[in-house]
Amino acid sequence: MTRFTTRALCLTIAIGAATGALADQIKVGVIAPFSGPFAQYGIQYQQAIEVYQAQHGTSVGDHEITFIYKDVGGVNPDQSRSLAQELLIRDRVDYLAGFTFTPNALAVGPVITQSETPTVIFNAATSVINKESPFYLRTSYTLWQVSAPMADWAYDQGIRSVVTTVSDYGPGIDAEKAFKSAFEAKGGTVMDTVRMPLSTTDFTPFLQRVKDQAPDAVFTFLPGGPPTFTYTKTFNQNGLADAGIRFLGTAETEETNLQGLGDMAIGLSTAYHYSAAHDSDANRAFLAKLADLHPDAIANWASVGAYDGVHLIYEMVKQAGSDGPAAVEAAKGLEWESPRGPLKMDPETRTVIQNVYIREVTRNPDTGLLENTETGVIATVGDLGWN
Repeated sequence: MTRFTTRALCLTIAIGAATGALADQIKVGVIAPFSGPFAQYGIQYQQAIEVYQAQHGTSVGDHEITFIYKDVGGVNPDQSRSLAQELLIRDRVDYLAGFTFTPNALAVGPVITQSETPTVIFNAATSVINKESPFYLRTSYTLWQVSAPMADWAYDQGIRSVVTTVSDYGPGIDAEKAFKSAFEAKGGTVMDTVRMPLSTTDFTPFLQRVKDQAPDAVFTFLPGGPPTFTYTKTFNQNGLADAGIRFLGTAETEETNLQGLGDMAIGLSTAYHYSAAHDSDANRAFLAKLADLHPDAIANWASVGAYDGVHLIYEMVKQAGSDGPAAVEAAKGLEWESPRGPLKMDPETRTVIQNVYIREVTRNPDTGLLENTETGVIATVGDLGWN
């Protein structure tokens, strides 16, 4: 064998080894806010991803899984689409994930359909998203999934009149329609439907409007973060509870804001798919590892949405590698035990079927901290807004 032949053979082997290594690497691009007022979402996604990989390793079979994070800031569909294109073209990712806000998720629909890229939604909760591309899969929830059960429960508690107050964008409108449809079907009366601009920072005029109408309860939905905290605090401070108006919500008492609401939050009722106080071995293991890796972390629905999203990606990689269409097919009908309870990926809606818990804010006598105590469960709820 000549020196040239030997060098050529070595080069061929090196190129082959490099190609093999690349073929064995699965890249996941995560688009989320890591800066600005909603940065907590991105932080919680990344923490949950790290927890899952600490528990289950960074590889599936011959595939090493890595995550690439991109900061979209906030509600910015153009930036979301640009980041998705960057991840797909420059970083050559095999999967996309994250997507806190509905407009950001919807913006990538044409891109992922063309590239046939499975895209796992960690949060964005408008039902219509998954109809826009066959490559969307959702491990969070939809507003119909939690708002309609809240309406059923409220009527069963003797509540007969409600005013709804929601942020005026896709998820808020979904929540309003879901609650109104279910509540009126039971025989209740929705006295008024109030839609608040997404930019609202002072909720006093809207809550005064509710108070003046004197319903049995007010139902609300706002995007997580500062708006939910401000709204719930305003409800507490403006005498609605003293006037006998019950508070009905979904994520408004979520864990990252809960302690700041103080004692006035005690007794607030919500219907949701996760509470950090959920009593299960899977949740305890999740919380323990989260505390081990990030001692100051607070788990909420964003955490489990990402944690279960990573599980779904691992299962798709296990069965289909980087083959996008095959991965989506493999995901349909998958079942697993989550920190929130049993999950099943609905093969039609590609949103998880899950339990919805009726929760009431209480103070834990052992820790002295406020928590969303589960007082009831509505089992195996799918996306009620799909049809």
